[in-house]
Amino acid sequence: MSLKYAVLAALLEGEASGYELSKLFDVSLANFWAATPQQLYRELERLAGEGLIEARVVRQERRPDKRMFTLTGAGRRDLDTFAATPPRRPTAIRDELLIKIQAMDGADPAATRALVEERAAWASGKLARYRRVRERLLAGRGEEEYLRETDRVGPYLTLLAGIALEEENLRWCARVRTVLDQRAPRDERRRPAAQDGTRQAGV
Repeated sequence: MSLKYAVLAALLEGEASGYELSKLFDVSLANFWAATPQQLYRELERLAGEGLIEARVVRQERRPDKRMFTLTGAGRRDLDTFAATPPRRPTAIRDELLIKIQAMDGADPAATRALVEERAAWASGKLARYRRVRERLLAGRGEEEYLRETDRVGPYLTLLAGIALEEENLRWCARVRTVLDQRAPRDERRRPAAQDGTRQAGV
């Protein structure tokens, strides 16, 4: 899937500037489709050229003029067709940290722990942000009440997927830390032996 449909889906929320869309991507859509502001602005220009969105200029006295984007009828029809089409392939994970964990045996356990702690901090920050978005959407209502009353359930359901992903990341990080702690005495015994062997080999 290209960035195209993520942008069109974001505009279902209503008219927005490029800046507002970049913030929406950062807060909500980033849990399943990341994009830099530069990529986003290029895509907006391309979609406007294809007639899938339209732009209007809003004059501002003390700030530069801004362009506001909305879906066109053609854009909505294209998005509806996309939404009804099965994904081309299942999600594939490409995570550099997992390659590092795969190769961790023999590496410095402290370095491995630092990598896992960094991932846990990142996941914790994202989870806190997603939960704040969730509370803002619910606005004091229970989840079932909100899902009955809201006009659009899609953003909430994708937000739940992001929350679940980061909760699982934190569980995995906790498990890795436990394993590292359990193996620490063994690793400490092995490392001096390897050093002795190195010295003996050099004699």
